[in-house]
This record gives sequence, C-alpha cells and structure tokens, in this order.
Amino acid sequence: MIHFAWPWLALLAPLPWLHYRLRSAADPQSGAVYLPFLKVIGPLAATDPLGASRWARACFAALWILLVLAALRPQVLGEPLPVPTTGRQMLLAVDVSGSMATPDMGDGATRLQSVQRVAGRFIDGRHGDQVGLILFGTQPYMQAPLTPDLVTVHRFLDEALVGIAGPQTAIGDAIGLAIKRLRANPQGTDKDGNGRVKQAVLVLLTDGESNAGAVPPLEAARLAKQAGLRIYTIGVGAIAQAGFFGAQGNNDLDEDTLKSIAKTTGGEYFRAADADALQEVYHRIDQLEPAAGHEQWLRPAQEWFSVPLGLALALSLPAVWLGARRWD
Repeated sequence: MIHFAWPWLALLAPLPWLHYRLRSAADPQSGAVYLPFLKVIGPLAATDPLGASRWARACFAALWILLVLAALRPQVLGEPLPVPTTGRQMLLAVDVSGSMATPDMGDGATRLQSVQRVAGRFIDGRHGDQVGLILFGTQPYMQAPLTPDLVTVHRFLDEALVGIAGPQTAIGDAIGLAIKRLRANPQGTDKDGNGRVKQAVLVLLTDGESNAGAVPPLEAARLAKQAGLRIYTIGVGAIAQAGFFGAQGNNDLDEDTLKSIAKTTGGEYFRAADADALQEVYHRIDQLEPAAGHEQWLRPAQEWFSVPLGLALALSLPAVWLGARRWD
C-alpha cells in the first residue's frame, strides 16, 4: 500500500507555471530590485526561461514533478503489527502432564482441550497486555515469551500436546521459570525501587500435585511474593466421588498447596470441575485483573522518496545540458 506522509506539499506543483505566467505579465523595465550581476543572469531572465526546445520544456517539467513527488515522502506500508504497551504482564502456566488427557470436563473433551478452548478466549481478550505462555510437566518450558501478539500466544496454546513436557508435574519449577522470565524481560518490564516487577500476574493451571522439579511449590511461592508476582491457581478435573468401583474423578489434585500458593502471593485459588466452571474462572480473573485497554498496532513504513529523488538527480544532467544549448 502506497502512502504519502506529506501530501500537502503537492501544492508546490503549480509554482513554476504561476511564476512563468506572472513574470510574463509584468513589465520587465519596472523592476524595483537592483541586481549588480544582472548582466550575468540576463539570459535567464528572458520571457521563456526554457528556451524554444520542446525537449528542454519536458525535461524541466519532469524534473520538477519528480522533486515534488520526493517531497511528498512516498512510503510503502506493511501489514499492521502489534506494538508493546504499558499494560499488565500476564503469564499463563498450563499443565500438560499425562493426566491432562483425561476426558472428564463434561463436554467430551480432554482437560487440555477444554483449557485450550477456554483459555484461548481469555488470551484473545487481554488487549493492551503482554501475555506469555509456559507449558510444564516434568519440566517447564517457555512456549511463548511475553508479547502483545495475542494471536501468536493463542496459536502456541492450541498447538500444545499432552506429555510434551514429560508425564509428571513440576509446579514449583514452573513458578520459578515465570519469576526468571519476568526479571529478565528486556522490554516493557516495570519495576519499583526494590527491583520487583509491577503488575505481573501468573495464572497457573494444573490437575495434579507437584511430584517433580527442583523447587518446592511453597518455596517458589515465597520467591514469587518477593518478586512482586501475584499467582492465581486453578485446579481442573472432575470432583472425586465415591462409587461402586471406588473413588471416581480427580483424586490427585493437591488443593491445599494450590490454595497456599495463591494466598502467599496475594492471588486466589479456583476449582473448575467442568468446562462451564472453567469459563467462569477465567471470567473472574478478567474481573480481578482487567486488561489495560485496546491493543495498539503499527504499520511499518518503507521510505521510497529516494526513488524519485534519484531520478530527478539523473534527469538534472540532460535538463541542464538542454537548457544551456540556448545560450551557446
């Protein structure tokens, strides 16, 4: 898409014609300005400054048009790109251990599929914020760094697979990775006088207890509090119920630890036994941590003024030569 940054400079285009018309109508003997070098420039003050050559007229006209075109500052605009904003920094840590393949969320989908659908809509609504994605199992991985590009984060969440990070659950290490990334974020990180990250939130979702990793979950929670990271924890999976074949549902969820993590960091713990409850959880987090506002976009511009300017420079040589022939 071609765009002119300074279109109002097109008003300069008729200036040579106006100058020619006005000077032709004036009395050449009634000049009020004394020019000591009039004898030198006398030939240029003739009624027709371009001489009788038709080629000279066309050459000078094209030269002027190219100069005006360069002054308009033509640009080629690229596709709109999101730009960093000063909104909240929000990390989503999603459990992808083996148990997330359990289809007990009430809609026929696995736990991970329900999370992808509901959390994806949550990501889409975080306009103006920087959002990142951590996938964790036996080990945590930074799937998407903090970015205002919500479309990309959503896509990475949709591409997550059960077991991709190992079969176990390392909740403490996932929190530790979130702290590390927030502290190391080179762009958009807002810190207070003590070096703590402001407006930083981690939404940690799991369906089990921490049985892997080097950092205990409660120790990681204390470190998160020192770093200024507020953590909302979500436990997913059907509620365990006694049945003929024993307890049915999610028996592995360590709700006490998840509640302690949230309480230590100033967040809240939520329980989501089905897809509808999970939708309500993310809606509640949206209320507690409202998005910064509308996302901002920027069209990268590639400057093209050098093209007509270069053509004008190349054309100036024959234009001067054709104009000089009249004075030979």
